[in-house]
Amino acid sequence: RTKIIANFGVGYDHLDLNAAKNLRIKVTNTPNVVTDATADIAMALILMVCRRAVEGDRLVRSGEWKGWNPMQMLGAPVSGSTLGIIGMGRIGKAIARRGNLGFGMPVLYYNRSEVPDDGLQNSHQVNNLDDLLVNADIVVISLPGGPETYHLINRKSFEKMKSTSILINIARGEIVNEIDLMDALKNKIIRGAGLDVYEFEPKVPKALTDLENVVLLPHLGTAALPVREKMGEVALENIMTCLLDQKEPPNLIN
Repeated sequence: RTKIIANFGVGYDHLDLNAAKNLRIKVTNTPNVVTDATADIAMALILMVCRRAVEGDRLVRSGEWKGWNPMQMLGAPVSGSTLGIIGMGRIGKAIARRGNLGFGMPVLYYNRSEVPDDGLQNSHQVNNLDDLLVNADIVVISLPGGPETYHLINRKSFEKMKSTSILINIARGEIVNEIDLMDALKNKIIRGAGLDVYEFEPKVPKALTDLENVVLLPHLGTAALPVREKMGEVALENIMTCLLDQKEPPNLIN
């Protein structure tokens, strides 16, 4: 008897769209309301990893901080660093604007289709992913999950990145091969990482939590009360339009 699945969120890789289509079940999501909150989390992770903020917090809490010295916990600059964005959709563009306009970051981005106008001052769309990985100081993943992007970032990707680069993932955990990431962090193939999603979420390997050069968040991308309320309103609008008004819901996926 199911007529509609109203997904509470943007990603729908956990839903079998072909099965829903065959059963004439409409599938909707809540795309527009999550953009800014998710982009904010990406910037938070960039700042925390580059400036080693979480490590610093742990040091102070431990009671072992001996006071300021010139070489204490040197991190990486954010302002002026080259920002590489994989996936230039709504969220990717919002992250690019924050980095470019707020922190003066040149932006490189890789997208499956051409982006006609990104509205940025210093940006360039690259033709292949390797060009981005080689040249970016900070790599942010902003792609949908699914078979096409599964383990897109792996050992070979990390070997192409600068040893001073950091990786940020606010998209889907399975886009990154987690074993390869842990190896890259442990062996300092890259400087660090910031994660809001995990390959086997909510399970996070102890080998990952033991590392100092990674910041781990519990999928906080949209965790702001006004955002979650708006997501609920949009989901309800999809349901009511479909069931009560007998019309096509505004955020139909399939």
